[in-house]
Amino acid sequence: VQLQASGGGLVQAGGSLRLSCAASGLTFSIYTMGWFRQAPGKQRELVAGIDRESITHYAGSVKGRFTISRDNAKSAVYLQMNSLIPEDTAVYYCAASLWNTASQPRERYHEWGQGTLVTVSS
Repeated sequence: VQLQASGGGLVQAGGSLRLSCAASGLTFSIYTMGWFRQAPGKQRELVAGIDRESITHYAGSVKGRFTISRDNAKSAVYLQMNSLIPEDTAVYYCAASLWNTASQPRERYHEWGQGTLVTVSS
């Protein structure tokens, strides 16, 4: 299984980025997909999840600003991030789980990508 995250970069506060995660080696449509982030000195936290029925869940800190979506035909999951703030600065990881719950915790994800760095300047 491979999860390849991309799309990170440096952006000013108020700007937007779109992260992509390309999956291979798994039957993508049956997996719940999640985006997590880890800032320096902090624990990895769930940002957004989308289950196999495309039901979504968002962390309170990003609700209304971020949108997770999936394209099963392309085996890809996306994270559209708008109105970025410096507190969004972190390494962002995509992950996959066979548990069909969009809000499930980190421990239920068993496949992880390598991460992509997002830096938001003030």
